[in-house]
Amino acid sequence: MHIVAKQLMKTFGTFQATKQVSFEIEKGRLIGLLGPSGGGKTTILRMLAGLEQPDSGEIWFHGKKVNDLPPQERGIGFVFQNYALFRHMSVYDNIAFGLTVQKRGKQEIKARVTELIELTGLKGLEKRLPHQLSGGQRQRVAFARAIAPEPQLLLLDEPFAAIDAKVRKELRTWLKDMINRVGITTIFVTHDQEEAVEVADQIMIIHQGTLEQQGAPIDIYQRPQTPFVAGFIGESNSLEHITRFKGFEQAELREAKAIIRPEFVEVGYASEISFPSASEPGTVKNVYFRGTNWQIEVELAGQTIFAYRSLEQEALKPGDRVQVLIHRVYLFNEQEHRTVENGLKIDPLPVHI
Repeated sequence: MHIVAKQLMKTFGTFQATKQVSFEIEKGRLIGLLGPSGGGKTTILRMLAGLEQPDSGEIWFHGKKVNDLPPQERGIGFVFQNYALFRHMSVYDNIAFGLTVQKRGKQEIKARVTELIELTGLKGLEKRLPHQLSGGQRQRVAFARAIAPEPQLLLLDEPFAAIDAKVRKELRTWLKDMINRVGITTIFVTHDQEEAVEVADQIMIIHQGTLEQQGAPIDIYQRPQTPFVAGFIGESNSLEHITRFKGFEQAELREAKAIIRPEFVEVGYASEISFPSASEPGTVKNVYFRGTNWQIEVELAGQTIFAYRSLEQEALKPGDRVQVLIHRVYLFNEQEHRTVENGLKIDPLPVHI
């Protein structure tokens, strides 16, 4: 299903949930609605589903305006955060529910449910009730029930929120594979950026009722268009007076805010730095073990930033005097944004995400 939303506005009392949100989603895409809690993600999802009516704006499915269509006529499957499975129904009957409502034939229902049980890895669990299933299994039943009537659009509201971390990671891969196999346009809400980056074809960053940026995860990560996106996606540092740092003397942007990702920073002894002449002296304040690397908190020029350091390198400790090389920064003000490389370097450092 091809989706177009135009200038969607929604208020609840005095709270403005969405502020003229516009976007377009191509057929077959897997979209992550990402942002902090209370930013308007679920409101957008519910307006698409017809569970909430926008105060103004338009929603178009395949060239047809659907603002006045009830939910059951929009061709949508919806998976709620708490799964909303029927407790008294077996796995088989939960999956068959939508088909039964549509009054499909018994043989057609049996064939479709059997197909989905195989597809979702639920074989052997057909007669179990929801309370006899694990969280991951209940999630799969909810997914199978939602796609059983063959909707054109699948909406998922924080589908992994109620599942423990280990199972959540497994289900991310499973969900992406399932969506690719069934080919349904899918939108899921999450506040977990790792989840969105791993699962989604495209991400829509929603903040305070506005769409901050839409694009492929790597594009949003490498080319953020607003200070909020730069600070929200990945880890980041903020620096004032960036023109005081070596290699950035010409990085002038009026009233600009400089945002730096830890992977854009080298920290270590002078002999370890790739371009020592472009580095600044600093002092290690703290060292944090992150499993795959060290996170180094370092103070330079009266400011504090974070950097990563390989476990293969000599361990640093608080109080060590080090050199800090900033490879690139994002500069933002209210009118424009740009990425600026350290001007003293010969070659830019490749970014590893």
